[in-house]
Amino acid sequence: MTIQVKLPTVLRPFADGRERVEVEPSADATVGSVFATLERQHPALRRRLTDDQGTLRRHVNVFLGDDNIRDLDGLDTKLPDGAELLVLPSVAGG
Repeated sequence: MTIQVKLPTVLRPFADGRERVEVEPSADATVGSVFATLERQHPALRRRLTDDQGTLRRHVNVFLGDDNIRDLDGLDTKLPDGAELLVLPSVAGG
């Protein structure tokens, strides 16, 4: 099983400069298990994606197709083989 994680420019330096990272989680993949694998492969991403309790940070949005995972089952959202996750940090300004 392979899952693609697409990272925004601001997070690429923490993943060896890569725009896309392939993750091979366990057979019953969830967003949380993909993030755990991703964070093991690229430890510098951990603080930027999840907090100390493993909860998705408030300013991080993750999309599975057109759906924000917060509108699904959050980090427990199950993923089919070949799924692509898009990670987008919130942007504020004024």
